[in-house]
Amino acid sequence: MFSRYKKSETQKAAPVAAAAAQGAQATPESKATKPVKTAAPVQKPASRAAQAAPVDKERRRKERLSEIKVEMHKRLLEDLNLSALETAAEKDLRSEISDITAEFLADQGLVLNRDERITLNQDLYDEVRGLGPLEPLLKDESVNDILVNGPQQIFVERNGKLELSDITFKDEKHLLRIIDKIVSAVGRRVDESNPYVDARLKDGSRFNAMVPPVAVDGSLVSIRKFKKEKLAIDDLVRFGAFTEEMAAYLQAAVSTRLNVIVSGGTGSGKTTTLNALSSFIDNSERILTIEDTAELQLQQTHVGRMESRPANVEGKGAVTQRDCLRNALRMRPDRIIVGETRGEEVIDMLQAMNTGHDGSMTTIHANSARDGVSRLENMIAMAGIEMPLKAVRSQISSAVNLIVQASRLQDGSRRMVSITEVTGMEGDVISMQEVFRFQRTGLTPDNKIIGHFTATGVRSHYSERFRMWGYDLPPSLFEPTNPR
Repeated sequence: MFSRYKKSETQKAAPVAAAAAQGAQATPESKATKPVKTAAPVQKPASRAAQAAPVDKERRRKERLSEIKVEMHKRLLEDLNLSALETAAEKDLRSEISDITAEFLADQGLVLNRDERITLNQDLYDEVRGLGPLEPLLKDESVNDILVNGPQQIFVERNGKLELSDITFKDEKHLLRIIDKIVSAVGRRVDESNPYVDARLKDGSRFNAMVPPVAVDGSLVSIRKFKKEKLAIDDLVRFGAFTEEMAAYLQAAVSTRLNVIVSGGTGSGKTTTLNALSSFIDNSERILTIEDTAELQLQQTHVGRMESRPANVEGKGAVTQRDCLRNALRMRPDRIIVGETRGEEVIDMLQAMNTGHDGSMTTIHANSARDGVSRLENMIAMAGIEMPLKAVRSQISSAVNLIVQASRLQDGSRRMVSITEVTGMEGDVISMQEVFRFQRTGLTPDNKIIGHFTATGVRSHYSERFRMWGYDLPPSLFEPTNPR
């Protein structure tokens, strides 16, 4: 009936015998044939217990479907040759799963309605070919992040806000099996001796997991989903991330090859902003990107992408961002874009910006432009570079031209809250001037941020550079504006 992907009798003999022995102790059939007690009719108004009965019934039905799914998954592992399924067409695999499900339900005397059968078949397909309970969340375009705190608690982020989903794993073993399926596909491993792992899913989503004993209450998983559609500048302006005036200024800054740093906290939209800014780069330039996890979606023709690599099981073979950056300098780049600078590669990045690779860009974790400069100083110190503080600051001030501050506000919205220019040194201090900012004015009753973008009234330090490159920005662009 479904012989194309079935195991041979030799392959099935041992697992089937073990399953039969286990099934003799407790089978779904024994549960299904138990008599169901019916309550006697009552004349009184429905009590709280009676009102809760439909809820309990629905809960019991979900538990029953979950038990059926577990048993069915065991049956699939016994009957199907999983190595052959890797190359099986989706239509054929779904047909095989549907046939096995129908036969199993008939054998057990279980009756499911049409919707329950469709759900069961889809769940089983996700278990075999996909990532089990996580698969619907990965397909949900409204979900940005998936956060798993043990098998029974899965949070998702929608529109900048976290919410608890109704999806769960069967138990910790089930969760560990899905984690192992993800990391083994990219040649990584995670166990007690190596309890945490970074990986990238097939669609480009970032994956991080930490397992017991380091994770105390069950394995911890975080998935930052990869956006298939890149947000353009016009999209970000329409969403209220910044204004058309700020976009015009940023276009001039990127096109005239100013070195730009995008600063912000986790989830503030740094990578999205970096992607949007890269759209202003001319198509004739050679761009090299360096990332820990490849996320940038540049649309230019001449783009070389590099991704760092962790050490193998023996602790060898690691390729760091600094290794990639050093090699990139020998590959004739016009611009270098580092997805995130957070370690010793900072000194090579600054040197590249200072030695003919104008227009380079990167992101850092910081809460403000001034904090961003301090973080660059700290990273240089942590890299073991022994330089006087004034020399370090001089290196930063000559390398970095512009700091764009992105932030996720308390209502979940993401805004470009500040654009700051680095203008040089005044004594031992790096001098900076803010050109645009987001001015908060209050909160609505439903806790939405009220505010507006405005120029600070300070004319750009690079106005003459813009004019020489053909971007003669009007003085009105830098005049403070009233709330819209």
